[in-house]
Amino acid sequence: MDLSAPEIRVLGCLLEKQRTTPEAYPLSLNALRLACNQSTNRDPVTEYDEAVIRDALHRLSRRRWARLASGAGSRAPKYRHLLDEALGLPEDELAVLCVLMLRGPQTPGELKQRTERLHPLADLSAVIDALERLIDRELAVRLQRRPGQKEERYTQLLGEDAEEAGATPAAVAPAPAAIHRDLDTGAVSAAPAPEPLPDPRVARLEEDVAALRADLAALRATVDALRADLGA
Repeated sequence: MDLSAPEIRVLGCLLEKQRTTPEAYPLSLNALRLACNQSTNRDPVTEYDEAVIRDALHRLSRRRWARLASGAGSRAPKYRHLLDEALGLPEDELAVLCVLMLRGPQTPGELKQRTERLHPLADLSAVIDALERLIDRELAVRLQRRPGQKEERYTQLLGEDAEEAGATPAAVAPAPAAIHRDLDTGAVSAAPAPEPLPDPRVARLEEDVAALRADLAALRATVDALRADLGA
């Protein structure tokens, strides 16, 4: 997965509010901004503006993970998530994943307490079972214990920047060039150093550009068709 931090926060908030305040769901853009930036039950606390939220919704809509859901007579556009349809997760896994999306790496005990409002889990074994199933789906990972930590912590893998949460090891420095000595002549030569790994951000930008070009081509085709119908 390569969701950005705003995309993860937006998805998590839509999923949370659907279960905790169903009477106010789907959410307007302003309500979603407030949910993303609230100071409780969030880690880290953010200050996203509407432009950031709108961009995240646009990206999620193109993935078919969220969509506009305004009803008849609605004053403002409202949005809903499609995470349950996209991933096909049961309620316990969705609850655990939601809390991981909103509050970062946590222990099973913290997840047990924080999923109560979303989907109560019977005990710690139920939490761990849901986590193991998320790990099998490559949606979560168990983190290595840091010095002084007694309990294992888990984090979600929806985002491209898992390193920030400690889900991936630190980048490995390029290996030094290998030294070779010719046994007959004694000559010393160095093999070329391996090429650096491609930057995933560049690949993502290339995908976005390709998608925009496809959207533009489709728009041009629609305009041409309308002109043909009108005899222009």
